[in-house]
Amino acid sequence: MPSRTKKFRGLRTHGRGKKSGRGAGIIGGHGNAGLGKTKKIRTLKYDRYHFGRYGFKRPQQATYAANILNVNEIEEKIDTLISSGFAKKDGDVYNVDLTSAGIDKLLGTGNISIRANITVADISASALKKIQAVGGSVLGFETDVKE
Repeated sequence: MPSRTKKFRGLRTHGRGKKSGRGAGIIGGHGNAGLGKTKKIRTLKYDRYHFGRYGFKRPQQATYAANILNVNEIEEKIDTLISSGFAKKDGDVYNVDLTSAGIDKLLGTGNISIRANITVADISASALKKIQAVGGSVLGFETDVKE
């Protein structure tokens, strides 16, 4: 019995008709081709949200990202703050003005070992405890700190 290839030698389409022998003709194209036409039912059934836009995107004007700083970063950046004019050293106490440096909130990650009087608009409870534990103070915050 001859092989299938040998059997169809000399025939142009090898028994597949005119179009199905060329590339991905019988399946309607490669990949996502025809999702809106020949594969429309499959798209609607299994990938309903393929076309169009869904959901809600907040306008950039409505979003606000606060500039934050952690307690341990004050000690690391104290020399930079002094050279920038946002901090001064009076004896063994540093007076640091984070509000004028553009910092909105002070968070309590890490530890601090220097005494500092810090002016900041908002502060977390853990940051307040750590600063007061080393003998420092915090000025200028208006929000209530939750214990």
